[in-house]
Parts: sequence; structure tokens; C-alpha cells
Amino acid sequence: MTAMVKDKLRDKRLVANSFSRAAPTYDSVAGLQRDTADCLLSWLPDIEPKVVMDLGSGTGYASPQLRARYPQALLLSLDLAEGMLAYARDRHALAQHKHVCGDAEQLPLADNSVDLVFSSLAVQWCECPELLFAELARVLKPGGQVLVATLGPATLVELKRAWAAVDDDCHVNEFLPLAQVNEAAVVLEPVKQEAQLRVLEYGKLGQLTHELKALGAHNVNARSHQGLSTRERLRKLTQAYERTRLTSGALPASYELYFCHWRKPQS
Repeated sequence: MTAMVKDKLRDKRLVANSFSRAAPTYDSVAGLQRDTADCLLSWLPDIEPKVVMDLGSGTGYASPQLRARYPQALLLSLDLAEGMLAYARDRHALAQHKHVCGDAEQLPLADNSVDLVFSSLAVQWCECPELLFAELARVLKPGGQVLVATLGPATLVELKRAWAAVDDDCHVNEFLPLAQVNEAAVVLEPVKQEAQLRVLEYGKLGQLTHELKALGAHNVNARSHQGLSTRERLRKLTQAYERTRLTSGALPASYELYFCHWRKPQS
């Protein structure tokens, strides 16, 4: 079992509610998310699928590109957050396109029913990666393929270190290293993988925290501190984060990105 399973780092209710509330503001601050999806879209295989699932589809950014690439396929946009799905329905009226509210670890789909799964910056919110990949293997047809972009543990490392100078609580979302993701995905065959480090820059810490809240990506760890941040604690946090300021004058925020391509065995 991975640490994520053992410690139950995710609270699905918090995840769904957080992203539902963020639906109206998400696209205005989702530059990294769009860039990541575009990179993963460039990995789309040259196949003729009958059913394509966008897992953790969010506001539906990838839907038009998936439809254009696979015009004959049924496109399933699945998300845990009702608010995101409602927002996406209003934005995208595509042929052969269904929006489904569902849990990636309990997919409401039949066995051997999907040809291709596309998932950009979504699977890191799951409670149990083993269950996630077991479900993907179950719903995929033999030879079916999975494309995933997810986050690694170096994500927001500057913010983690700054909070560590303030107290011992878990304030920043925790993500699995690629080795543990691959352990969870052992039911699938790896095709291609790539790790990238992106560093975003901000003028003030408040700009980063505002962006995380607008994305719905602020802390959803089950072990997070639930009390309000006092002015003194925020002062200490800001002071600690200031130590990371670059010579350019900007405050860095790192994102460790994993791009992964798997295939379900033919038998």
C-alpha cells in the first residue's frame, strides 16, 4: 500500500466541494493547467477509438481537442465535482458527448468499455491510486490506452518549506513520487513517461495563495490544519517565503509534472 492509502491524505468530499466552488474562477487562473493539458494532448495516439474518457474533465478545456482528434468517438467527460460538470455543460455542446458525475476509484462504467483514457492533473486527488488503476484496467478494453498528467512531491516545495518554519501542520497538498505511481499502475504496461519541473513566478505570496484558491487546489489533505490562520502565523509564513525570492525579484512556485502513457495488456 502506498503512503497515500495508509494515511488517507485525501478527503473526497473536500476535493469535490473545493473544485465545484472554483468552477467560475478556474479558467481565469489555469495557465499551467492548460499548458499541461496541451502537452498531454500532443501525446494522443494515432488510433480510431469508439469510446474516449476525459477523467477529471474539469471545465472541459480538453473536450474540443479530443473531439477534433477523434471525431467518431463517444466522448465521456467524467468528474467528481458537480459544479465543474455543470460549468462544462454550459460551455461545450459537442456531438456524441456525455457528462458523467463519478468517482475515478468507482467508475460508473462497464468492464472493457473504453478505448482511451485521457486525464490531465486529476488523478493526484484520488485517495487510493491502486484502486484508481485497478478501475482503469477494468473499464479499458484489451489494448486500451491511458494518458495521464499528474503532480509529484516537489510541487509547491517552497510553500511547504515556508509553512514548516511556522508550525508542524500539513498545509500543502502532498503528492506521490513517480516510482509509487508506477507501483500503483502495475496492472498496466508502461509505454512512455516524462518528468518536468515548471517554476512559476509571483510578485507576492498572496498572489499564489489567491490563485490556488481560485483553482480549487488549496489544501484538501485529510490531515490539514482546520483552524484559521492568525495574523502572526501569516506574518511568519510570508517572512519565510521571502527567503526564496529570486535575484529577478520574483517569488518562485515549483510544479513537478509527470506525463505517463500506459496500455492495458491484450490478455
